[in-house]
Amino acid sequence: MQLSTLDWSIVGIYFFMVLAVGLYFSKKSSSSINEFFLSGRNMPWWLLGISMVATTFSSDTPNLVAGLVRENGVSGNWGWWAFLVTGMLTVFVYAKLWRRSEVLTDIEFYELRYSGSTAAFLRGFRALYLGLVFNVLVMGTVSLAAIKFGEIVLGLEGWKTLLIAGTVTISYSTLGGLKAVIITDFVQFVLAMIGSIWACIYIVNLPEIGGLSSLITHEAVAPKLSLLPDMSDPSVWVPVLMVPLAVQWWASYYPGSEPGGGGYIAQRMFSAKDEKNAIGATLLFNIAHYALRPFPWILIALASLVIFPELSDISSVFPTLSADKIGHDISYPAMLTKLPSGLLGLVAASLIAAFMSTMSTQMNLGASYLVNDFYRRFIKPEASQKELINAAKGFTVISAILGMGLGLVLTDATQAFNLLLLLGAGTGAIYILRWFWWRINAMTEIVAMVASLVIAGFFTFGNHGLEGWQTLVVGALLTTIIWIGSTFITEPTDEKTLRNFYKKIRPSGSGWDKVIENAKADGVEIVKEKSQLPLELLCWLVGCISVYSTLFATGNWIYGNVSTASILTVIALTGGAFLFRVWGSLQTDE
Repeated sequence: MQLSTLDWSIVGIYFFMVLAVGLYFSKKSSSSINEFFLSGRNMPWWLLGISMVATTFSSDTPNLVAGLVRENGVSGNWGWWAFLVTGMLTVFVYAKLWRRSEVLTDIEFYELRYSGSTAAFLRGFRALYLGLVFNVLVMGTVSLAAIKFGEIVLGLEGWKTLLIAGTVTISYSTLGGLKAVIITDFVQFVLAMIGSIWACIYIVNLPEIGGLSSLITHEAVAPKLSLLPDMSDPSVWVPVLMVPLAVQWWASYYPGSEPGGGGYIAQRMFSAKDEKNAIGATLLFNIAHYALRPFPWILIALASLVIFPELSDISSVFPTLSADKIGHDISYPAMLTKLPSGLLGLVAASLIAAFMSTMSTQMNLGASYLVNDFYRRFIKPEASQKELINAAKGFTVISAILGMGLGLVLTDATQAFNLLLLLGAGTGAIYILRWFWWRINAMTEIVAMVASLVIAGFFTFGNHGLEGWQTLVVGALLTTIIWIGSTFITEPTDEKTLRNFYKKIRPSGSGWDKVIENAKADGVEIVKEKSQLPLELLCWLVGCISVYSTLFATGNWIYGNVSTASILTVIALTGGAFLFRVWGSLQTDE
């Protein structure tokens, strides 16, 4: 199906708008790298929260959800729903700590927390690894989805879709910096929500589907509806539910759900006006990401089981689709071809915007690592602001080209998702504990990083006979054992660095008592922070229960399970009321 003139006009209007935003903020963003990468640290919570949501809604997200639903049912989404646990921990424990650090990137944190040449090496290596390797892999998965969407909906070859959308994205990202990214994220979020909900309503009411009641009772759909896996079969519920909730959320470093916060989530927190706005932004993100957005994608995925029961049904309808790009994840863009002119253009614009939103964030984030934590730190410390801005723009373009090039090579969104989970498995616990335990040092992180890469390489390319979820669990446990052991046999961070870190960050708990005692013994007075950790952990638990209840209540309202939906709604509202009541107690800006 080809887009009409009206559809292309809607897409063109969006392109014009984002370029205008980039031009508007170009002068301000070019004044300093603080402006280019952090928008002057003066952004409100609601705009930052929506930006986080928009970034996680990439063009590959609905494709991923569609693939999970078709292969494993609705419960297959626990592979990413479980990350709410780490997301809520970031809201109530880590958001204010990150904001207090006042670093420009989360990698700069290494030389705030650790000392010596190992800290410097860790900062430089992570800048290159995250700025180029990991960041390019993320952009590759996003580009893959854009290629599939372009071939099916736009009728364009993959490289043409990337050339057009990528050029516009690079243009406004290099012109307007993070502020342009955040403003366009807001527009993208509005477009995405309108487009996905409207498309869902239209598709569910197609004559072939027959409405919501007919959809959920269809023989191909009914077995896929459960929000929980089959609890009578360990081979199903262990990998689908237990592993994500017991291991994956704390063990894996996944973009947007990093244990302890990090990546573009940390970047948005650094950009906030204060701690209150940093906490509010991350809370809004987790509510919208997990509770408000999934079901339009899920319903379209379920509808695809009626229209395209098998992959062969999709390939027969789209014979020009590249053979290596055929997978269950293409069912989502395939269903979009059922939309009428106008609505198709709106949805097309929203998905192109989703691609551009994630790409622009990754470009800006990757460039911030390469400029602040490698170029300025190790290559040219005396570089002027103008030189740094030029370097930022150059790295933005290079990383974008590499990411889109990788997208032309990848074949499946789920494949890339699993690879991202395996890379870094087991290192996540360090990112959670390093704020609260003084003994963790730079060598701890280096050992964990090397162990994780070696183990991931073995499980990816070796002959081991383990299933995917088993490799994640074994890899996480092995890596954790190795880094804990290394922590006790390597030299601790020097006392001066530890004392300065504690005074600046003021972490709760007893994990810094030895540092405080040593300081007092040396005549240095350090006031111990009054611990809010019990209240923060209670809010974390209540937040998780509230958001999961909202998610499940939505599903049960859709399925027509009124009594269950009502109970879950009451639980969600009660939890929300509790969090609202204690909200003021969590604000500790000084």
